[in-house]
Amino acid sequence: MILIVGLGNPGKKYEKTRHNIGSRVVGELEALNLQNIILAKPSTFMNESGKAVKRLIQKSKIKIQNLIVVHDDIDIPLGEFKIQKNSGSAGHKGVESIIKELGTKNFHRIRIGICPETGKPKQVDKFVLQNFTKVEEKILKGVIKIIIEKINEIII
Repeated sequence: MILIVGLGNPGKKYEKTRHNIGSRVVGELEALNLQNIILAKPSTFMNESGKAVKRLIQKSKIKIQNLIVVHDDIDIPLGEFKIQKNSGSAGHKGVESIIKELGTKNFHRIRIGICPETGKPKQVDKFVLQNFTKVEEKILKGVIKIIIEKINEIII
């Protein structure tokens, strides 16, 4: 059994923001009716994600190494992503919360780039809470498709 968690903030207000790209990917996965997979979009705010993930792991009795966390990453250019395991938070507060609550970083992460061509914005906290532009949305559709293919490779 594998647990895939898409990070984001709860509510319509944040639904299409850059910070919610992880949650959006999990939403796309829901349509695929994957077997032996638990999909989750925590209803906690990003910075409290660890508490929700810890509860999910305890309730479902999934091994931490079978956890995949999908989230935005300001250090990766828009249109790119990285899959990593056993790495630090790189300053991502949601991932930091998960590492703190679980007491380990021994889980997979899919880091989806949201950094614009112009470079990392000065006010990252405001930038991540903005919606993607129409041009960015087009780029994301292609990236999400590739990410879903990669997730299928990981879980098979």
